[in-house]
Amino acid sequence: MQVTVEISLYPLTENFEQVVIDYITLIKKTPGIRVEVNGLSTQVFGEYELVMKTLNAINKSTFEAHKCVIMMKIAAGEKTVEGLPEVLK
Repeated sequence: MQVTVEISLYPLTENFEQVVIDYITLIKKTPGIRVEVNGLSTQVFGEYELVMKTLNAINKSTFEAHKCVIMMKIAAGEKTVEGLPEVLK
C-alpha cells in the first residue's frame, strides 16, 4: 500500500536549520522513497512498510541526538498536488 506522510520537524536548538537538513537528507538516501520539501513541511511518498521503517529509524536517531518535536500526518495513497481537483490547484 502506498502512503503519503507529511512531516514537520521542530528542533529545539540554535542550529535548527542543519538538524532539519540532516533529517531530510537521511530520508532522501532511501531508495524507493520520494521526498518533496517546501517551506513548512516535507512530504514523503512510498510503500507503507518501507516509509514507516525508515522514519522509525530516523526519528529515533534524531530524538537521541537532539531535543525536537516531530509531527507527522499519514494518509493512504499518494496525495500530491497533481491529484487535486482543478478548482483547488
